[in-house]
Order: sequence, then C-alpha cells, then structure tokens
Amino acid sequence: QVQLVESGGGLVQAGGSLRLSCAASGSIFSINVMGWYRQGPGNQRDLVATITSGGGTNYADSVKGRFTISRDNAKNTVYLQMNSLKLEDTAVYYCNAYVSSAHGLYHYYWGQGTQVTVSS
Repeated sequence: QVQLVESGGGLVQAGGSLRLSCAASGSIFSINVMGWYRQGPGNQRDLVATITSGGGTNYADSVKGRFTISRDNAKNTVYLQMNSLKLEDTAVYYCNAYVSSAHGLYHYYWGQGTQVTVSS
C-alpha cells in the first residue's frame, strides 16, 4: 500500500502565499506523475497542476503564473507553491500520485486533503 500525506494548508489573506507538501510512502517502486487537485464547496474535484518524474509540468489556466509545482524524486515528495492567492482558490487540496509497485502494476493514490482558505 501507498500513503500520501499532505501538509501546509491553512488560512491566508488574499494576495498571500502558502506552500503545500505531499510525501508518498509505502510500497513504491517508482512514481510517474504527481499532482494537485482541489475541490471547493459544491464543486467537483479539479486539476490544479501535475508534474512528471522528468519535471514536465501542466497547470490549470486559473493558476498559471501564480502557482508552481515541483517535486523531489529522492524524497517522493511533491510541492505546490501558491502565490497571489485569491478568494476563489479556497478549497480542499488533494495530492495525487501514479505509483508503480515492484510488480510493475500502476495505481492512482490520493491523499486525505488539506484545507486552504483565502480570506478578504
């Protein structure tokens, strides 16, 4: 089994910054893609950003230029630096990882979520 543990959420004023972290542990042979998704009240879970093991990134249009995703492959950890936060960034942020076991089987795993609240 694989566990994803997120940290770094909290309350911040509009225009401020937060940095989220997500560490993967357990039966990991390799991690292909890691990413962040978010779910606001009454909304579906949407993509925020993803990063491949080679460092290729993809961002939702709403966060381009404000958020930066990065990862430390040696630590199986992904980060999300969030700057210039807006009220509409308020959501539960979930970490996601596409993990291969030693048997060569890939599975998606999710973290438990961390709340980010942006106040005016």
